[in-house]
Amino acid sequence: MSTKFNLRSSFDYLNNQLSLLCEEIESGEIVDSHYFSLPKITEEDEKKAPENIVVEKFSGELALKKCLSGYQDLFVDDKKSGKVLTRHPGIILINDPELKLKSRILDVNKAKQAFKETILEINNNDARFEAVHNAIPNLITLAAYRKIHFEDAIPYSVRFTWMKKHSSMTLSKKAALEMLHKSSGYSNPRVIDQQSWFQIVESEKIRVGSLSEKSKLRIKRPTRVTPEVNVRFTAKNRYHVSGALPFILLNPQKETKIGELPNYNASNIDVRKKDYSYLIERIYLENLD
Repeated sequence: MSTKFNLRSSFDYLNNQLSLLCEEIESGEIVDSHYFSLPKITEEDEKKAPENIVVEKFSGELALKKCLSGYQDLFVDDKKSGKVLTRHPGIILINDPELKLKSRILDVNKAKQAFKETILEINNNDARFEAVHNAIPNLITLAAYRKIHFEDAIPYSVRFTWMKKHSSMTLSKKAALEMLHKSSGYSNPRVIDQQSWFQIVESEKIRVGSLSEKSKLRIKRPTRVTPEVNVRFTAKNRYHVSGALPFILLNPQKETKIGELPNYNASNIDVRKKDYSYLIERIYLENLD
């Protein structure tokens, strides 16, 4: 069979399972639903660490419609790039006494994994992109991969928070010095004059130059933040999953506390986060030794 046929048939099966899931949720016994709408982002926004994100909150029938639409948001529209993933944080609380809906969610996630594996059988990145684009035009593959997370036990709470993402790159001492050498020729608007900027970079080069030749370095630069779902049973028994798609709580009980996704503000520092000790804070350079 051709690659195009395999991709198309695998995707069609996934899409069909998603449609059935949405139909079954819509006709099911909904207890409650919440959706947290995020501002539209551009491809350039994806690479930045935002200072603030304002969340618009919906509940009830409108929230349910937005949640179901989020599960099926797989294609590029006129307003976004294929590299931009729209996130759909939310929660659906629904009764599922016979666990038929649970079975459907598992089938959807299996179909997502099977589709992903079909794509990854194509080794070359460029060939993979062309094959997917030809078989399913305008598909955002990462959106199709995203699992739908759910819980069928009775947690103490289901809450939402923000998780910071980083772009990470390891490099040698030599590579770090070459990077600093190049940057010494750049202009920097945050310093008074070019000579001051040159002195800053020279002091950074001395710091890196004092390391051993075998030193392992890493640049861990903060980029975007993403919504996260925290499910807690006890202080020690808890887990967190991506909040990029609406979370589903099956057979919810009144004692479970349900939270909302707050607005994000970069100045609200999480005291639990690691305190990074940067060798050069300006470029987020760490000494892994």
